[in-house]
Amino acid sequence: MQVSMIGLDIAKRVFQVHGVDEAGEVVVTKAVGRGRVLAFFGKLAPCLVGIEACATAHHWARELMALGHEVRLIPPAYVKPYVRRNKNDAADAAAICEAVSRPTMRFVPVKSAEQQAARSLTRVREQLVGQRTATVNALRGHLAEFGIVEAIGLARARRLRAVVEDAGDGRLPELARQSLSVLLVQLDALDAAIAELGARIAAWHRESELSRRLATIPGVGILTAATFASAVPDPAFFASGREFAAWLGLVPRQSSTGGKRRLGRISKRGDARLRGLLIVCASSVLQGLTRRKEGPAGAPWLAGLLASKPRMVVTVALANKLARTIWALMAHGGTYQHKRGFLAA
Repeated sequence: MQVSMIGLDIAKRVFQVHGVDEAGEVVVTKAVGRGRVLAFFGKLAPCLVGIEACATAHHWARELMALGHEVRLIPPAYVKPYVRRNKNDAADAAAICEAVSRPTMRFVPVKSAEQQAARSLTRVREQLVGQRTATVNALRGHLAEFGIVEAIGLARARRLRAVVEDAGDGRLPELARQSLSVLLVQLDALDAAIAELGARIAAWHRESELSRRLATIPGVGILTAATFASAVPDPAFFASGREFAAWLGLVPRQSSTGGKRRLGRISKRGDARLRGLLIVCASSVLQGLTRRKEGPAGAPWLAGLLASKPRMVVTVALANKLARTIWALMAHGGTYQHKRGFLAA
């Protein structure tokens, strides 16, 4: 078979292959078991392989690249318009093959195993923090049933712990105290695991030159710097900081037609975790400015926005600036220059 281009629909057990030759004629359509995928591609001459950027896609991309093939990962949303009629594995593979051939198609850079390993540190920590929040909320809800209510916040939740641990507190029946003690044990384990992962992230940050440079940006801490350093494999994939901010969903959603430009709220496309981190960083910068004696006056750009726009709008605008600054440091090197940065604009 003279295959020049293949659309590969990956799955857990059975992968669907759709291959065409240089003339665009279909030369192979078949289902391949997971254990036979590498053997199948090992028999083919090097060709272009398109894969949807979904779970395990980066692993298979690395494996096929090691066999000499050129692999391009496509966002699933960009493949969907090429699916004809009913959706099935064969139609998906054909759509991927069609999409990967488009000259204006956008692709996802392939992450290395080391980059994915570093990314797993922050992702696992995020999961544990979510589990801790859910456990605290469960503890709060159970105690509220007995009239024991405390203000929200992790620090104040420790007062609820004192109620559960105090055997002399008559407001809580003994049977409930025994069951809620299990939640306290779970909270202790989650706190220890989160602290351990935080130490590992800090150690990785100290070893990463890029992460250390990103941490020089106002509002960007160790966690945010390490997350972006591991989540963005190749800044050259983006033509500019504006394109990087659009990739994160920090630009207005457009609904323009007939020459009339209509801009709405931010698009919220891309990785919600990265976007959320930038919103938190921007909020931190604004809080720091308001605590100064001169207030936001030291940052004229932000002062002008705060005088005419709602605070959350200013926060999102600052998050957009942070995204552009992060891209600039990743793409061009160097550290944040306070005299020329967004706080001095």
